Amino acid sequence: MAVSVGESEKYLLNRHKEHHFTAGEIVRDIIIGVSDGLTVPFALAAGLSGANASSSIILTAGIAEVAAGAISMGLGGYLAAKSESDHYYRELRREQEEIDTIPDTEAAEVAEILAEYGVEPHEYGPVVNALRKNPKAWLDFMMKFELGLDKPDPRRALQSALTIAIAYVLGGLVPLFPYMFIPVAGKAVVASVILTILALLIFGFAKGYFTGNKPVWSALQTALIGAIASAAAYGMAKAVQGL
Repeated sequence: MAVSVGESEKYLLNRHKEHHFTAGEIVRDIIIGVSDGLTVPFALAAGLSGANASSSIILTAGIAEVAAGAISMGLGGYLAAKSESDHYYRELRREQEEIDTIPDTEAAEVAEILAEYGVEPHEYGPVVNALRKNPKAWLDFMMKFELGLDKPDPRRALQSALTIAIAYVLGGLVPLFPYMFIPVAGKAVVASVILTILALLIFGFAKGYFTGNKPVWSALQTALIGAIASAAAYGMAKAVQGL
């Protein structure tokens, strides 16, 4: 018995499993949180060590910075995601109004979009007519292909805030860890540098792996940025202290 086109397509889709990486937004938030969490407290601790502060003072200041930084970064992530959501729904209302008031113009825009993909007039004509009979699909089509906007997850803003904040805290505690156990700041800063550079290398490698960049180059680049930031803070503290 012949298999219909629809059944054949379903069979092929069921056989083929996609392996694309789809957690890009979450990974981006983790990268933002961990990279800043590792670098900023690291530079702060190094700078205070250069000013000959005690380990207890450095630890107190570091924890305060991590708490403030996590709140600030999380709030920034929330506002950014909320702004994207507000922009999407504002454009959605505008596009819906245009479909309602100037449908012929919007249909012509559909035809123009399809033509850009090499679809001939006799081929895209039925598609345009089908979309005009389905207003919701028409609106979705215009949002994706005319404006390049995807519907945001309603939980995205809160999820982004929590992900960035937690990632910042986890990253920020790494350079402060040695100061919890080594009372002499001069010795603690050496352990902090070794531990943080190692963490930056691991983090940079993972970032490169998940984002499709060269993992080794990403690891070296991330560690170099952290090292420069801490060295600058340490040197500046020493220079100010010598005035």
